[in-house]
Amino acid sequence: MPVPRAGSVGMPDMEQAPTPNQSTLAQQVPASRPTPQPQYSYNDINVSSMANLAPHIQISDQLPLFQLNKALKALVRPVLERSISDLILPVVERSIKIALTTCESVVKKDFALDPEEQRMMGAAHSIIRSLTAGMALITCRDPLLISIQTGLKQAFLGSFNRSALTLQHKEMIEKAAQVVAQDNTELACVFIQKTAVEKAIPEIDKRLAGEFELRLTARQEGRRYCDPVAQKYQMEVIPEPIRLKPGNAAPSQQMSVYHEFARNIPGFAIAGGSSNMSSDLLGQQSMINSKQHTNFLADEIGAMYEKVGNDIEGQLQVLSSSQAASTNSAQLSALQMLASMLKKAAQSRDIVMTAITLIQKTVESFLECYNSNAITEINLASRVRDCHLVVLRGLYGPRAFGSNWTKDHVTRSMVESKDDIRYNDEAVECLIKAGLVHLTQYDNSLAAFMENGTNYNGVKLAMRLIQKLIVKEKGSELITESDFSNTVVSLIKIPSAQYRLLPDGLAEMVDYLRQQNDGGLVPGSPSGPTSMMQSGINQAKDTNDPPGLHEKTEYLLREWVQLYHNPGIARDYNRQAFTQFVNQMSQQGILKSDELITRFFRLCTQLCVDVTYSTLKNFSTNAALVRAQCFKTLDAYVRLIVLLVKLSGEANNPATKINLLNKVLGIVAGVLMSDHDSKGKEFQQLPFHRIFIMLFIELNAPEHILEAMNFQVLTAFVNTYRILRPARYPGFAFAWLELISHRAFIGRMLQLTAQQRGWNMYAQILIDLFKFLAPFLRNADLNRAMQVLYKGTLRVLLVLLHDFPEFLCDYHYAFCDVIPPNCIQMRNLILSAFPRNMRLPDPFTPNLKVDMLTEIAHAPKIMTNVAAMIQPESFRKDLESYLKSRSPSTFLTELRSKLQITNDPGNRYNIPLMNALVLHVGTQAIQNLQLKGMSPNTSTITQTSHMEIFQNLSLDLDTEGRYLFLNAIANQLRFPNSHTHYFSCALLSLFADAHSVALQEQITRVLLERLIVNRPHPWGLLVTFIELIRNQVYKFWGHDFVHCSPEIARLFETVAKSCNQNRSQARGSQ
Repeated sequence: MPVPRAGSVGMPDMEQAPTPNQSTLAQQVPASRPTPQPQYSYNDINVSSMANLAPHIQISDQLPLFQLNKALKALVRPVLERSISDLILPVVERSIKIALTTCESVVKKDFALDPEEQRMMGAAHSIIRSLTAGMALITCRDPLLISIQTGLKQAFLGSFNRSALTLQHKEMIEKAAQVVAQDNTELACVFIQKTAVEKAIPEIDKRLAGEFELRLTARQEGRRYCDPVAQKYQMEVIPEPIRLKPGNAAPSQQMSVYHEFARNIPGFAIAGGSSNMSSDLLGQQSMINSKQHTNFLADEIGAMYEKVGNDIEGQLQVLSSSQAASTNSAQLSALQMLASMLKKAAQSRDIVMTAITLIQKTVESFLECYNSNAITEINLASRVRDCHLVVLRGLYGPRAFGSNWTKDHVTRSMVESKDDIRYNDEAVECLIKAGLVHLTQYDNSLAAFMENGTNYNGVKLAMRLIQKLIVKEKGSELITESDFSNTVVSLIKIPSAQYRLLPDGLAEMVDYLRQQNDGGLVPGSPSGPTSMMQSGINQAKDTNDPPGLHEKTEYLLREWVQLYHNPGIARDYNRQAFTQFVNQMSQQGILKSDELITRFFRLCTQLCVDVTYSTLKNFSTNAALVRAQCFKTLDAYVRLIVLLVKLSGEANNPATKINLLNKVLGIVAGVLMSDHDSKGKEFQQLPFHRIFIMLFIELNAPEHILEAMNFQVLTAFVNTYRILRPARYPGFAFAWLELISHRAFIGRMLQLTAQQRGWNMYAQILIDLFKFLAPFLRNADLNRAMQVLYKGTLRVLLVLLHDFPEFLCDYHYAFCDVIPPNCIQMRNLILSAFPRNMRLPDPFTPNLKVDMLTEIAHAPKIMTNVAAMIQPESFRKDLESYLKSRSPSTFLTELRSKLQITNDPGNRYNIPLMNALVLHVGTQAIQNLQLKGMSPNTSTITQTSHMEIFQNLSLDLDTEGRYLFLNAIANQLRFPNSHTHYFSCALLSLFADAHSVALQEQITRVLLERLIVNRPHPWGLLVTFIELIRNQVYKFWGHDFVHCSPEIARLFETVAKSCNQNRSQARGSQ
């Protein structure tokens, strides 16, 4: 029975369903006794640890259950702590959020003309304490009573033998659970209330820090503080008896309200005498601490401004004395302006507004003055860039304003800048690579800049950023096409008729983007599934929920968890029970709009995550039990998502279901992002890992309604995992690796999906993994965590090598392109793959005739468009021309300059371009030989334009470049195929014709280092090396480098001995 949809997201609409009976949870709510006077004063409760609750727990000895078995008393405290843990995080967050807004508004109004910041602070503490405690009390009291009573029942029942349980025992348990819950609910309430209050006080101090500073500054300058706007309002609107007057405190009747707030905290007994005095002293101390903290923060940021300003002035002194001063005055003026702003900022006490203004001016200055082509000196260009970036990075730090705040304001400044500087692609690229831009926000704005293809400059900016950051893959490894999904969609949707009015190369770029995204990573429509996912991510960050929605969601989720774990409900689901639950959602107003549905999912996700945190924090004795406790809520939530997805929309129309799934995945991803950024080292991967893996397994169950949308489900998860890749969210890296290597995911990607449609998507996921590992592997900087991740990656490759070798064969080029050259073992695993229907000849067979093998004439499948990797277009055209006609004549002399991008050792060369050049030249050479009816050998490949390019590179490149060039050749020595044969001959020919021993030694090194590591070893590599050391033509053993030291000599002897042993084994088997 399909459930009608409501709204574009496709949620079930059960408005017309029959009214269900009262929910099971509502039926469990006991009739509460009249609320007694509070038992605990504020200072009685210590919230530093739940262990401090023990002295206050009340357990009546008169209860029959405890007279029967006193040991059951020990069960009360764990149940009480568990109930508090389940509720404390959402209640505290909700209470603080509402109380802060109210307190800030009221205190600013009542103390607008009061010059004493301590009086304002004391009043703020009084009202925030009262409001927060009151909000927490009304939010948690009834849920706590239900939770404690239910938990006690379950604990008491679990201690009895079910077969021996009588009706009398059940009545005793019911009575004991009810009485103990009622006696201790107040204790649990005040613990949560005080926890909320203790967190709220520092937060209100932060919000009012600017007000405090204004008053303090006025007093230090010897003037009377006065807000002219507030004074005018008081004089014109407020009656005389309650009017505020400049320089005076608020009227006495108004202050009496604050005194009452301080005296009477909801839920706590009113303190008197010495207790009240100690409370006042505590408030005074907190005011002093808050003021010191604000001053300290301002001083620290001011010191940072001063230091950065001095550094920029030092750069200016150096530049002013150089020739750059006369030809690049605009850039020098920008740096002078930057230094001046920093000096003023260091003296300001309004730290927030100063920082916002500084960001705006710095970004505008950078967009206006940075142009590496216009700046005549490269040194000056780098200095201009670094000076601007160091200012923004200073604000980015955790001891200043943090990453999210800084990114928000940098991105806003970029988007809102003037049209004449907004489209500076070089400056924008620098800011993005520096990690200072919210890519999601900027992507949305960049797509809007293009104005559906009518804004020339907007399209030009988008094209250049896509080209630099994605197509060439020279940019930050933190960036992929999913970060610019809206921009890519907007480019693809530009009508071809407009291309002639837009920048050159747009048609080629659109073709490339379409080809790259055949796997579905970027949709063809901005209203497609990926846009729904992006919408979910954005909406997950919106926490301004309507009043009461949090409580409704919490109630519904708790109701669903109990329903899911009810043994009377079938595993799949009971249609009537689920219908009744959706009806409850409708009655609570959740299904009224897509926005409320989205907020419901976000709150459910956050509640599940909060439950996991509290469980892991408070119950860490038995890992298996803790995980089981966490999974209880998470699995129920996953099941709710699955049911809603399956029953949304029409049964034969999967579009609605896919849209909802993408929206939910985006919400979960958005919550993960926020949690990852806010929690830092305390971030927990467990809840998100469980949600993703269980959701994937559930949605790939063998059901007709799900099988119709298997590929769309797969695409949705791939998009999610690529958005959450380790380079962006390293705290999720281990769970991410587990997700992409799970047997269900790999099987669905590489085996069960027809026509290998999942292969390209899985290859992109692995490339994201290799890119993340690359910097650590390249620098051999592997701490314990990275070692574990590296070993996990090797195990994934071993699984692929064993079960899906054709996948590694097809995508070997793309993988080796991003794996650092020093990762020999990892690369060997990929290059050792060969098709399962092929029987490899033994490479140690005496007199093996490689050119006689049937497979050696067939070209392997390469899934990468290698020719498109050779950029710029002019260079590719020159290459093609030289291969055909050996023109232009300057091509070989200029070739090294095309490959070299910097002079920094270790980073001189464009490795992807070199890899593409080598493979493209080799494939063209093979085609040329086949047209002539010839096969590759050391004689036929010489004296060709293709081999001339290889010989030129072997001679003209330095040691670093030559090593990369030889590695690019060795990467093609794989299973028997035409590529392996040609490049083996090419390498042996380079060795034989080498004009220097250094080249021969380097060829030997490239081969040998791949052979001395653990197996497996690629077949083509073995064949090439055996031919090199056996064939007397190459005179291998006569070279000095073979005997240059005893260690090297022994190494070669060991390798030769191994080859001879294998040769003997091969003879014996014949």
